[in-house]
Amino acid sequence: MDPGVIIGAGIGAAGGFGGGFLALLTQTKNIKAQHDAERARWLADVRRETYTAFVTATKDLSKALWRASDQLHDTDAGTSDWQAAFREVHDAWTVFSAASAAVTMSGPHPVAERADDLRHAMRYWEMLTGAWINAAISHGDGRTPEYHDRFTDAATAKRPKEAAFQSAARKALGTE
Repeated sequence: MDPGVIIGAGIGAAGGFGGGFLALLTQTKNIKAQHDAERARWLADVRRETYTAFVTATKDLSKALWRASDQLHDTDAGTSDWQAAFREVHDAWTVFSAASAAVTMSGPHPVAERADDLRHAMRYWEMLTGAWINAAISHGDGRTPEYHDRFTDAATAKRPKEAAFQSAARKALGTE
């Protein structure tokens, strides 16, 4: 056999192998890029859902706390009204707490930190409201200025924490 043919066949085989290898590398790179893009979209969707649920739960808990305050100021309200308000606040806290945990799991870290800051502020407000309701039940009157003032201060204190969470969430979602 002619050595030129053998060398030509070897070069052709090497070229075919090299071309196939480059095609495989390119295909693998494209599949990885597609996988990474799909994962990024999935993570953005998960984060958007958890952040939205957290904001909704925050608003629902706030609403329950303000309703409890209204009940405590109502001269026609009594023990059963205050107990119902306590249950409503507790139920809203349970949903809020779960939503908070979902945010801390879905991240990223700066958003989880802001969610935790807001959770602490909401927990203080919720605990204060519970103490106010218990005091009203014990004393038969919910119109106590010391609780009202602390309640209002707690409501005011959570606002910047809520704004900080929303800002961090927008940054994480790329909508800022």
